[in-house]
Amino acid sequence: MPTNFGDKEQREEDPSGHEQRFDQEKAVKRNPHPDFNKVEASRPDWAERSEWHFTKTKRPGWKLGQGANDGGGSLQKKHVEINPYEEGRPAVFNYKLLISGIIPRPIGFVSTRSEDGSSTNLAPFSYTNVINHDPPLFTIGFAGGFSNAKDTLRNLEATKECTINIISEHYIEAANATSINAPYGTSEWSLSGLTPAPCTEVKPSRVKEAIFSIEGKLLSTTEFESRATPGKKTGVLAVVEGVRFWVREDAINEDRNIIDPGVLRPISRLGGIMYGRTVEGCEIPRPDFADKEKEGETTGLLKPKRENQ
Repeated sequence: MPTNFGDKEQREEDPSGHEQRFDQEKAVKRNPHPDFNKVEASRPDWAERSEWHFTKTKRPGWKLGQGANDGGGSLQKKHVEINPYEEGRPAVFNYKLLISGIIPRPIGFVSTRSEDGSSTNLAPFSYTNVINHDPPLFTIGFAGGFSNAKDTLRNLEATKECTINIISEHYIEAANATSINAPYGTSEWSLSGLTPAPCTEVKPSRVKEAIFSIEGKLLSTTEFESRATPGKKTGVLAVVEGVRFWVREDAINEDRNIIDPGVLRPISRLGGIMYGRTVEGCEIPRPDFADKEKEGETTGLLKPKRENQ
């Protein structure tokens, strides 16, 4: 089991831990723009009128067995095979590939506090997802092992508590600000300007600006070791149980079981320094086999496997 450190103990144990992570961030070269302010100034303003709306699917009349809706265009393209452990391939290449290909990713905006309550932490994690509903379970992935753990992981391991907040459009800048390389003793809450709100089952604050927040308690952690560099710890997976939900009243339905995406307006993570907006959707009912069989859509398609498999 990892040792639980507070800020003071962490500084004494490894005073360069934060600096090492910031150096690693520079090596990733996530920001491709030498002058980002100039690039941003050349782009259109934020589209305030992009209201949530539905569209049809690309091919509403699609039938079973018809495959992709691009007329076979994607079959004309070739693929490149990549071995993640190829000799000479830096691990950061896999990182940049995965965060640009597994998109959009939900962002867990995680709030924690130190065991003695002397410091608080707020940080975004895009290796976050829900994996079960009874009990409500969430995963949070942390880069780096316990020996070089981020403040959020150290706090979570020590106190077993956190809140997970979903980032919405109206505080995207403030949420992004919490990823700053602030010195020890500086709370991201103050730098972001966001408002802490009390919880019922856990001590860490939830974000009052958040439309949806989850109070969570840690169930387990699993540490991972590098395949390329045996012995090097490269990540930790935390499984958190949701023990209380908070939803803004204008976003929840009467039965308190559906959140309106038009109110939530969640922000997602893409590759590099990109974020995504969710402003439209389409609906497709799950097909019923008996209905499709009655309509004749299954004729000739009931096989144990596809040809050439």
